Amino acid sequence: MRIAAAQLTCVPADVPANAALTAALAVRARDEGAALVVFPELALTGYELPALAGDPGLWLDGADDPRLDPVRSAGTATAVNAAVRTGGPLPALATLVFDADGAHVTTYAKRHLFRHERDAFAPGTADGRFELGGIRFSLGVCFDNHFPELTGRAAADGCRVHLASSLYGTGGGIAERASVYPGIAAEHGLYVVLANHTGPAGPWTGCGRSAVWAPGGGLLAEADDRAPGVAVADIAPAP
Repeated sequence: MRIAAAQLTCVPADVPANAALTAALAVRARDEGAALVVFPELALTGYELPALAGDPGLWLDGADDPRLDPVRSAGTATAVNAAVRTGGPLPALATLVFDADGAHVTTYAKRHLFRHERDAFAPGTADGRFELGGIRFSLGVCFDNHFPELTGRAAADGCRVHLASSLYGTGGGIAERASVYPGIAAEHGLYVVLANHTGPAGPWTGCGRSAVWAPGGGLLAEADDRAPGVAVADIAPAP
């Protein structure tokens, strides 16, 4: 199976504009043979926490929200992260997974919220899992991936690939990204697919470099540190 890690510069607090950008990248990944494409944290709004706190209209109503139609119709499976309404006062910071036909596969809500996110989102309570093409996947969102027990459970549960929707900025984020994700691959024997922002992302500047690592930590594919695009790599089934 071929998988793509996407990176983009989001339009701040504009769900339709970002849905169009993610759909275009999904089509690009599909045309490069990818069966699944993963997007960064809060790809449908950008990392705009004040806007999300002040305007619940930026929250998705769930997997059937019509603003997701461009993404669902891209012709490849997608993992897209957004603020998703929960029925309570706060949304979840959640990754929604769709198959190539646009059918909803699963939703994972970020379990480990980072600092100021705790005032803006409700934490998830369950791990994220799904299967596609005979391969078992796990899900994590940015700070989640700093907790080895999360990816350890994924490996113990038979997952082959870990998908990470994240935001790492220039400066210290570059070194953090370079240690955390190949470290997961090495420690747990998982393929690791990181989707990151590039350019302005709320209070940070995303460092790009979306990438795919093989079990053991070897780098398979990496985007640059500037332009929107995709990093594409082949994932082998479990031996």
